[in-house]
Amino acid sequence: MADDAINKLEKEILLEKAFKGYAKFGVANSNGNQITLSNIDKWLKEAAIVNGKKVSTTDTAILFQRFKAKTIDFRQFLQFIEGLAKESKLNQDDIMNKLAKCAVPGTSRATQADKSNIVQRLTDTSKYTGSHKERFDAKGKGKGKSGREDRAENSGYVQGYKEKNTYDAKKK
Repeated sequence: MADDAINKLEKEILLEKAFKGYAKFGVANSNGNQITLSNIDKWLKEAAIVNGKKVSTTDTAILFQRFKAKTIDFRQFLQFIEGLAKESKLNQDDIMNKLAKCAVPGTSRATQADKSNIVQRLTDTSKYTGSHKERFDAKGKGKGKSGREDRAENSGYVQGYKEKNTYDAKKK
């Protein structure tokens, strides 16, 4: 009996940790205490509970409407899971186990930036030529708009004139 209680406590801790992770996922200003229906659906799909056959997102939406809120907290979520188990005739402990085993969502499996020699050569701004060379400063930092457009000088001389500002010296 003592092992069962510890196991149930561990399961609830894992479930609450996953709850906070899914509550924060995709919601910029979330602190993880409230979860939306769409995040619950993501979690249930990840745990292979929502499969479109026995349990669908329509079923979860109907259950979620009973709370009359856009978000629910962890205690309400446990009530949600209890209701889902009753409605779909699934074992509540099986649902809880599957949800607790799900990894917290994030970008841990995201594509990493390539750091090969080819990419380094292509992105080395000191080797750029022509007009592209003008877009970066000596350190390789982009100049922004000033590096992309030609500005008129309004000095009275045409572009490329080599004897600029020498007229007064010749006249004397």
